[in-house]
Amino acid sequence: MMPIARRSLFAGGAAAFALPLNAGQPAAAVPIDATEFGLVGDGVADETETLQAVLEAAFDRGGLARLIRIPAGRYRVTRPLFLKTASRPEGNITQPAGLLADGATIVSDFEGDAPVLTLEVEATLRFVRIEGLAVRGNGGEGAGIRISCQKRGTYFYNFSFRDCIVENCGGSGLELIGNIFEGQISNCYFRDNHRHGAYFAHGAEDTVFSAVHCFGCVFGGNGGIGLLMKHGATDVSCYGCYFLLNGSFGLSADHGISLLSHCGFENNHQAASRFDDGDYGIRLFIGGTLVGCTAYSIYHQHGLVRAYIANQLTMVGCQGAGSGDAASAGLADLDGDEGTATLIGCHGKVQYGDGIAVNKIGRTGLSVGGDWDSPNQLRLGRYRLWVDSDGQLRMANGRPDGDKDGAVVGS
Repeated sequence: MMPIARRSLFAGGAAAFALPLNAGQPAAAVPIDATEFGLVGDGVADETETLQAVLEAAFDRGGLARLIRIPAGRYRVTRPLFLKTASRPEGNITQPAGLLADGATIVSDFEGDAPVLTLEVEATLRFVRIEGLAVRGNGGEGAGIRISCQKRGTYFYNFSFRDCIVENCGGSGLELIGNIFEGQISNCYFRDNHRHGAYFAHGAEDTVFSAVHCFGCVFGGNGGIGLLMKHGATDVSCYGCYFLLNGSFGLSADHGISLLSHCGFENNHQAASRFDDGDYGIRLFIGGTLVGCTAYSIYHQHGLVRAYIANQLTMVGCQGAGSGDAASAGLADLDGDEGTATLIGCHGKVQYGDGIAVNKIGRTGLSVGGDWDSPNQLRLGRYRLWVDSDGQLRMANGRPDGDKDGAVVGS
């Protein structure tokens, strides 16, 4: 699947997208208290109907969307909470709306494939906030929270998830699919879910997931992958996030990732029976940028990143190591299809195949792609240098035509 430019998709729904800030709706009122709906929060009462009413009020179809504050407590639900917005323009919400929870926990007491909480977006929603909310699964339901915006011309953006916990759900902790962009996920924990910690993906009708930033989040102890990016999703940045003790990879990105900055990957591949059956903390395709990321293992994780690069991979100040059963763990295993990897100030063992040109700048000096057809040969003005198949250093004026082109340098 070729990457889709999100901005190019707006043309089809421009009339609906170009809304004034208030879009004809009243300004958001001071958050109201969910106890006005009759919530108890004792962990015993069935609060499904009441929480459903709270959800519908937060995204009211009559244009009175608002922020609703849920007090601390345990709120038991016996069926999924589900809300589909009205279609545009009636369903458009361009003012703050959502759930502000002061340590409230939604406790799932049902089984099946449905998520605990679903928001199906069929309009334009901006400034949605979900803060301080915990979702506790029983392992028999679907995802913890699922937000889907998959109709062309509909948008979910400028959102904020903060201080949330989603744990022990039968599916993934968080699923975000479709035209979901320009949002922040901060200080959230996605842990011990039976599938993945989080799942980000482009959706149907060429809807694009992009420009999402994760700050200080933890993706840990999940049965599958900590953070899985699929179906073309690539425009994601993670800052200071931690990926640990997942059954499989800490992070997997089939089309690359914009940026991983100062993230840690520790002891992933817990489902493997031994080190040889494990893998790296990150599985990456196409390209990406890693800055100050680290990997450490004493079990089955092989290192920081295994990548197949068709474009560019840049790693700056990254480290990979291990001890115990993982004493041979290193930094990276790189291959590709005419891709280029540039490693600056990185530490740890690097393996790479013939399909990728690797530049390394570090304590041991400068190392560049050394073959005659490497896309990043060492250049001195118009001259190019490489090492031929006999191990001789050669130099040619301009791009060489073959392994034995140019002249041998030195004796």
